[in-house]
Amino acid sequence: MTTGASFTDVNALLPAKTILAVIALICAALFVGNIVRRGMMLPGVGFTLLVLSAILVGGVYPLLIQQFQVRPDELAKERQYIQRNIEFTRKAYGVDKAQVVPYGGQAESDPDKLKQAKDELKGVRLLDPAVVGPTFQQLQRVRPFYRFPDSLDVDRYKIGDQTVAAVVALRELSSAPAGQRSWVNDRMVYTHGYGFVSAYGDRFAQGGMPEFLTKDMPVNAASQIKVERPEIYFGEYSPLYSVVGGRGQQELNYPDNSQDGQASTTYAGRGGVPIDSLFHKLLYATKFQEKNLLLSGGIKDGAKILYNRNPREMVQRAAPWLTLDGDPYPAVVNGRIIWILDGYTTSNNYPYSERMSLGDATRDTITDTRSAVARQANDQVNYMRNSIKATVDAYDGTVTLYQWDTQDPVAKTWMKVFKGTVKPRGSIPAELESHFRYPLDLFKVQRQVLAKYHVTDPAAFYNAEGFWEVPEDPGAKGRRQPPYYQSLRMPGGGTEEFALTTVFNPRGTPNLAAFMSVNSEPGADYGKITILQTPRTPPSQGPGQVQNSFETDQQVKQILTQLRLANTRTIAGNLLTIPFAGGMLYVEPMYAMAAGGEEQQPYPLLQLVLVRYGDRIASANTLQEALDKLFGDSGGSTAPPSDQGDRKQREDGKQQGDVQLSAEAQRAIDELRDAVADFDKAQRNGDFAGMGEAYKRIQAAQRTLSEQASAGSRPSSGSSPSPSGSPSPSASPSAGG
Repeated sequence: MTTGASFTDVNALLPAKTILAVIALICAALFVGNIVRRGMMLPGVGFTLLVLSAILVGGVYPLLIQQFQVRPDELAKERQYIQRNIEFTRKAYGVDKAQVVPYGGQAESDPDKLKQAKDELKGVRLLDPAVVGPTFQQLQRVRPFYRFPDSLDVDRYKIGDQTVAAVVALRELSSAPAGQRSWVNDRMVYTHGYGFVSAYGDRFAQGGMPEFLTKDMPVNAASQIKVERPEIYFGEYSPLYSVVGGRGQQELNYPDNSQDGQASTTYAGRGGVPIDSLFHKLLYATKFQEKNLLLSGGIKDGAKILYNRNPREMVQRAAPWLTLDGDPYPAVVNGRIIWILDGYTTSNNYPYSERMSLGDATRDTITDTRSAVARQANDQVNYMRNSIKATVDAYDGTVTLYQWDTQDPVAKTWMKVFKGTVKPRGSIPAELESHFRYPLDLFKVQRQVLAKYHVTDPAAFYNAEGFWEVPEDPGAKGRRQPPYYQSLRMPGGGTEEFALTTVFNPRGTPNLAAFMSVNSEPGADYGKITILQTPRTPPSQGPGQVQNSFETDQQVKQILTQLRLANTRTIAGNLLTIPFAGGMLYVEPMYAMAAGGEEQQPYPLLQLVLVRYGDRIASANTLQEALDKLFGDSGGSTAPPSDQGDRKQREDGKQQGDVQLSAEAQRAIDELRDAVADFDKAQRNGDFAGMGEAYKRIQAAQRTLSEQASAGSRPSSGSSPSPSGSPSPSASPSAGG
């Protein structure tokens, strides 16, 4: 039932092995005695004694103890051994200090306090890095020979006097342009990627597009994140090998508007191996089975060959004793692009600790569907520490290892074997450390452990009382929901923290059991695990139930139905769970994209934000508007009025009689009519930016008309669209995505 020695092992099997060892010595003496007294009697007696004792003492005796002493009173007999398993498992995986706190017994209901909590809610990350990869690709790829990963990364940067969460990615080289493929172009001209692209995690630009912090080519010196060395020679998608740095060699740095159509560069980094001698050319021509390396006249003095360029593989070669996290992420440190990787020390021999498959524990929606994320091998482990932080310079390929967990004995031992390869923790630059975060794979393993081992009472553990499980991802049936990086303020906390979060369901049921967060901000509380356990009665709704409530809510359903019309499909973003005012606030961004084929290259844009608190649901184009609806006087989500509602409003207007319009109201009506027409046109053309601009004009006209209506000036409904609600369904922003 548990890993480690049990009652039968300690009280029957171990004594039996001692007895068998003694009997084995006796049998050995009998065989030795046969040298003096020859015959078959002594060996026969020894062999018979050994076989019978092995069966009776080694097999039957432990079985009798298990059947007649342990099973009738199993909990009492196994209690101390279950307790050892719990304690040692929690220590082995570094969760022995995790705090389980009761939460959610009394959710706030006072409107004033809810509005105050709403005003204090900052930095909710709506930009889903697992969804907006195609958006980055279409808006920032610039040329077809560049690419972004399918799943982007989350980091944080100091912008002005605030630290903001950002979704980040590198513009890496894919291949030489179609029609221009040749050995020279593939290996000597198109040698590297260019540029660090990042966007705010909690805000969007016009039309639901990401609001970029850094973008475009060449690097803008006025960008809020300063990138002085934007070239990417070492990355996750770098070519197999490239020849760089030769005298007079012209490598494509980035496309520009010059007469040549490109800005060129020559590699000047420390990375690479010289290939400007005949001997080296011969060696590498043999290694890569490429005669051009030997025959090409383009390889000049000073040329180098770059290969083995994937950051994960590079660190693995430098420290083969490490297990590396599957998600390296880029950061800009002192103007240079640096890959950051988390290294783990693992073991399968920690006493009493439960073993698990590292591959199974770390699988979720991201690892199952995104090719850029490396899956862990199915190695059995029962001890794991994030002992090493590694970096790889994206320009010159310098690999640096830093000790992170200074108490890990496994890392200390390996550091003695590989002397001088790991730098002490005190040598980590402050700017680099500010970009460290709690590693994903370790967190996934720890949540798998805590799904059971949050129960510390042996009796409750024996009865499997209160065990949890990681829920399914609401958007991917059959796959685990991944953990999410987000900025949040934990109950009782004074400030927001950058955290890695997940939720649990009770085993076998879809309700919410607990919310788990680990502080991901380097500092005194880094790695602090807090679990908010929700009451069992009344049960709280889990992620799957919340997703279902969004889809079945009548007002939200109407908007989503309109979003899915006109050759548009919706994509649900990450469903964030946020502790809020004594309860749980759920926030889900909804993206829309054209349903055309790959040749149309559609990409998702944010069009709706869904929120839920308690039993109330709201939706709007922005989070602030959705929260205003949720906690304001409207009391919930609103949808564009139906055609029947419009007709009723027109009939009511006719019965009440026409009222003379003010000049301002008439202008607003004209603008509303033009904006609706522009919205319809942009929708038909699949122009999301145009739709966003038109919708802003619709909102402005509506506000003007609402102000006029409040002042007592009611426009004639027979000559224009109704000013009191949203535009008709065909003109609603929801209709076009």
